[in-house]
Amino acid sequence: MRIATWNVNSLKARLEKVEWWLDRAQPDVLLMQETKLTDQEVPLMPFTARGYELVHHGDGRWNGVAIVSRLGASDVITNFGDGPVRDSGAGAAVSLDEEDFNPFDEARMVSAVCGGIRFTSIYAPNGRVVGSPFYVGKLAWFERLARWVAECLPVAEPAVIGGDFNVAPTDADVWAAARAHGGTHVSPPERDAFGRLLAHGLVDGYRRVHAETGRYTWWDYRAGMFHKNYGMRIDHLLLTPPVAERVAWAEIDREARKGVPIPSDHAPLLVDLDGRDVPIDAGWEGAESRFRARQAADRRAEARRSDGTS
Repeated sequence: MRIATWNVNSLKARLEKVEWWLDRAQPDVLLMQETKLTDQEVPLMPFTARGYELVHHGDGRWNGVAIVSRLGASDVITNFGDGPVRDSGAGAAVSLDEEDFNPFDEARMVSAVCGGIRFTSIYAPNGRVVGSPFYVGKLAWFERLARWVAECLPVAEPAVIGGDFNVAPTDADVWAAARAHGGTHVSPPERDAFGRLLAHGLVDGYRRVHAETGRYTWWDYRAGMFHKNYGMRIDHLLLTPPVAERVAWAEIDREARKGVPIPSDHAPLLVDLDGRDVPIDAGWEGAESRFRARQAADRRAEARRSDGTS
């Protein structure tokens, strides 16, 4: 069984890329985030034509989460079971400067049972700047997630929580923690929030297989960050032990972050259970020498600027 998570950064804008990747990787279950669609706007045909069922939770703003499954999908839960999110109207936007920011008014969580495993797709708030209302809201949202996990996901039962956590758990998961914008994604309270999920008994599926540094799931579109490999590992698949013990392979598909149409700024994360699935070349090995050359050139340019010689 192949499971995956991917922040697609607008399903409407990236649909062609998502179709390409489904054919390329052939996941049995794909968790998607940041679909930016209402439930009524989701294009079902490309998924049903490939044998997938799609469960979607979205309100048409900048969030939206989904589960794409060819193993069926039942017992759907949205918003931690706390009732509907605020009705913003189709495509309506809420000011990103609101002091009363409330992440629980946004479509950030959907869960369903697929193939005997409870899968949960999450899109954690970004946090923006440490100490801002968005950061406070992010920590509150993680508290609600931890409470739901403790109450509803016994570690003895098969479950997967995947998605864009917007947290790099350790310094090994970010190219330069000191340079992270606003200090978010790497601050101690955010890492503590992520750590509480692991303390509950969840296992980082990628780290179960990969210990090396320099492997990320997100890169800023600006300043050639992708080509220099200045990124962060903020997308995760957390598994209860009955699932974690089945992990045979894991990878971040860097190739999906390339090409046309313009890709998402995130790459898909894959985990195979019970043996290797369809082989893919994720593109890491051939890129490492180019990373080093570009990073070295970047350091030389920074040194020249510091010396006033550029």
